[in-house]
Amino acid sequence: MLQQERWLSLQRKADTLWQRTWDRHLRLAVTGLARSGKTAFVTALIQQLEQAGFSARLPHWQVLQQGRLLGVQQVVQTHQHIPTFGYSQALSMLAADPPQWPEPTQTLSEIRLELRFRSQNLLRQKIGHDVCHLYLDIVDYPGEWLLDLPLLDLSYAQWSAQIREQLQSPQRRHLAEPWLKAGSHWSASQPFSSVMDEVKNISALYTQYLQDCRSQLGLQSIQPGRFVLPGEFAGAPMLQFVPWVWGLPAESPAHDSLYGLLQARYEAYKEHVVKQFYQKHFSGFDRQIVLVDCLQPLKVSREAIYDLRDTLGQLLQSFQYGNSHWWQRLFSPRIDKLLFVASKADHVTPEQHPALLSLLRELVHSGLSRARFEGVSLECMAMAAIRSSEYHQVDYQGQPLTVLHGVDLTGHELALFPGVIPARIPEPDFWRNSSLRLTDLRPPVWQSEQARPHIRLDQILEYLLGDKMQ
Repeated sequence: MLQQERWLSLQRKADTLWQRTWDRHLRLAVTGLARSGKTAFVTALIQQLEQAGFSARLPHWQVLQQGRLLGVQQVVQTHQHIPTFGYSQALSMLAADPPQWPEPTQTLSEIRLELRFRSQNLLRQKIGHDVCHLYLDIVDYPGEWLLDLPLLDLSYAQWSAQIREQLQSPQRRHLAEPWLKAGSHWSASQPFSSVMDEVKNISALYTQYLQDCRSQLGLQSIQPGRFVLPGEFAGAPMLQFVPWVWGLPAESPAHDSLYGLLQARYEAYKEHVVKQFYQKHFSGFDRQIVLVDCLQPLKVSREAIYDLRDTLGQLLQSFQYGNSHWWQRLFSPRIDKLLFVASKADHVTPEQHPALLSLLRELVHSGLSRARFEGVSLECMAMAAIRSSEYHQVDYQGQPLTVLHGVDLTGHELALFPGVIPARIPEPDFWRNSSLRLTDLRPPVWQSEQARPHIRLDQILEYLLGDKMQ
């Protein structure tokens, strides 16, 4: 039995190598920060692919419109150590009464699809081998994990200095008071054994601080990312450390001192969590889509939207750019297409979509020039993977006004104009006089076997898969 399993594993690896050689295997990574809609996006994407040619409406996906798509089905994934994406559970939640959004992404998961189509290649058609296969691995992972990649270039002292700089913000400083006060009596040179339990408790307070920064201030630049989404490392000692912000050590602390052990755990975190994620997963992605909730910071503060801009800049620095030629796919896979998507486009009226897209482009502007210089294809779109609203025009003071209709998370029906979305990062007056009425919406009532309505999901499919299905 064991020998048979090994043989099957070797067969799968050989098959994957063959597929990558002939450009018939694509690893598409999906990420985004909290509340960006990753799980809903992956669920909708799979269902639209399965329903292509049936209930799905995908007018911009050329392989379907040209009648060359033969079918899509889920197949056994080759990475047995990665949890399978909970597609059926997510569909069940969307089809519940009342409908519910799927559980948010907590750890890395994967699902494999086989897409079968007829090639446009004339040589393939002449020799009768025009039926092709594209094996698509969709990998879903928390965007917070990406924020840890810059730590690989930072020592413990450098990272601690960055956190001290962040604490110059009065709002951050206020939220940090519990863990700052709890560690105020610490000395860098004291024996670690004397405060072992305190370290565990203060690291928990630091984790709560990170969560409060996200929930109360709308901030996204939180490190270490695994503190808030630990995945399989929950409870591990290497997730029990804090930055040193109580003054600089007078001299180089001993390895068994408090500072020395905090530094050692930080280095262990980099080695066994951050570097392992990069080597095992991130470095093998071919294409990447990043979901961005641009609307949430508009509801909060100017600091929140600038924090989002800086966070997206960090994400852009993490990607390996470059054209993915076939030999690179075998030996050094690199991301050759990167798509940033402003999610929840259904929460605003259609005429606001250009402004939403313009705002997203400004948020990622700092990384655009580098990406183009390196030859990567980078695009921005505004999208709703599952459209939760309808739009109607009404007469308002003698002028036509588009009004959004939907159901909020408490079950109340809404009919409102959500406001004007700024096309650029707004000035402080925007928040002092904001008229935005942005509300989270419940998914629509829909039959589980039918593809749900969307906004521009077909354009995303064409951008990410179109050149692989010629």
